[in-house]
Amino acid sequence: MPESTRSVHTLIDALPKVELHVHLEGSIAPTTLLTLARKHDLPAVPATLDALREWYAFRDFPHFIDVYLTSVQALRDEEDFALLTLETARNLARQNVRHAEVHLSLLNHLERDVPAEVVFAGIEAGRRQAEQEHGITLTWIPDFPGHYGVEAGEQTLKEVLDVGPDSVIGFGVGGIEVERDPFVDIFAKARAAGLHSLPHAGETHGPDRVWSAIRTLHAERIGHGIGSMQDPELVAYLRDTQLPVDVSPTSNVATRMVATAAEHPLPQMLAEGVFVTLNSDDPPMFGTDLTNEYRTAHEIGLAPEQLALLARNGVTASFLPAERKAALHAEIGAVVARWQAGEI
Repeated sequence: MPESTRSVHTLIDALPKVELHVHLEGSIAPTTLLTLARKHDLPAVPATLDALREWYAFRDFPHFIDVYLTSVQALRDEEDFALLTLETARNLARQNVRHAEVHLSLLNHLERDVPAEVVFAGIEAGRRQAEQEHGITLTWIPDFPGHYGVEAGEQTLKEVLDVGPDSVIGFGVGGIEVERDPFVDIFAKARAAGLHSLPHAGETHGPDRVWSAIRTLHAERIGHGIGSMQDPELVAYLRDTQLPVDVSPTSNVATRMVATAAEHPLPQMLAEGVFVTLNSDDPPMFGTDLTNEYRTAHEIGLAPEQLALLARNGVTASFLPAERKAALHAEIGAVVARWQAGEI
């Protein structure tokens, strides 16, 4: 590894980070998935690590969704959810991630007759233990698959409002990227209850889905959003409003939305002045983590200063209290200064 590359890797490792687009269920480690699949006798999940790696070679986005839904079946009881949460937080903390706002596929558990109370009890137990042991904080963004329809969104939101803990800070829609307009009333109700609007849009479709997320759902961050780059008017809007776009390059390559990392629009988005954050999405399923996303960003042309900007953007776009944001910004500045001085 060239000296300059080692130096940038040192900076990446030292940067305090915030993860804003990571899915809890998509963060299950392969070894944990195998353990839980054996525990619950799930023959649909491959039985070895090698077979699991082959299973994660996605043909396209719908194939990824199929694998995701199958793996979710391994989560059945409070202990499972606590284990997954603690392991996810531990892996993030190892990468110097201080805070994560984590998507939760609540409906996929409800439709398997796993009560919301069980899900929330498990993830809260894991969250509390992770904060105590690793100093990382987690908050939750329950979402639902848009292709399941309006009733799925209504059911998800009802459970969130009825039994969701205070650590739930947002509401989202993901899955196969259908029109967002039908969910206007659901998101209006979520916002009225104090939840932030955090939909996926522009991941597998173009600018129309992003415009819909903005105009109809009043999105406060856009999940993925790479389809925005097809519309100069939308790019100008994103630049002028500084509406955050949570980008996950390796995910987009793995699901065949972008051919190669080198062709990912991340550098163009930054060049156009779009407010971008960097994220890992479903890290074990895509063979990545947040540190690797920063390294990938450097490999496709981002300078060290831009990597530091992405770290700052993650803090700014989070829903952390102002005093914690200020402390993290100060720490990022100190790390960059020490790196520039050759002290790290």
